[in-house]
Amino acid sequence: MKQYLLMLLILGAAMHAHAQKYMTRTGAVSFRSAAKLETIEAINNEAACVVNLKTGEVVMQMMVRSFKFEKALMQEHFNENYMESHKYPKATFKGRIADGGQHVQSGETVKAIAEGDLTMHGVTQSVKVPVTLSLREDELKTTGKFKVRAKDYNIDIPKLVAGKIAEEIDVEVRTTMTAID
Repeated sequence: MKQYLLMLLILGAAMHAHAQKYMTRTGAVSFRSAAKLETIEAINNEAACVVNLKTGEVVMQMMVRSFKFEKALMQEHFNENYMESHKYPKATFKGRIADGGQHVQSGETVKAIAEGDLTMHGVTQSVKVPVTLSLREDELKTTGKFKVRAKDYNIDIPKLVAGKIAEEIDVEVRTTMTAID
């Protein structure tokens, strides 16, 4: 985690000033698996994110173990059996904001696409995520929703529990970032 924070500081120092860069360490990433037999939900409120509106660059990282579940046993199974967070502790997104989102002005809310590489469970996939960016003075709020398939990231779902875990999992990302120099 310390290495990542150092990376954020270096990235922040290298970017051009004048409120073009925004950062948070408390981004929210939640997911919902609505299957026939069970609905599973979890949230991680410790995602770190940096956005450079001048270049459109986006970097987001979170520790997989930081997801919180309603039931402790679900959290244990998630980390040990499915995500293998001891082996793959982080999930990351590295990409850029496309479709003009990087040109959002203070007082505006715009829709755009964040496109890049999502890495989790040791697998990297290219993704495109519809996002909404809202800029107010020195605060940038973002939201995005997308779906992931466990099999696309080599996450094995045993047939015994297949009815309890959806093939496509809904993911939602919400951040409130502050301007950095």
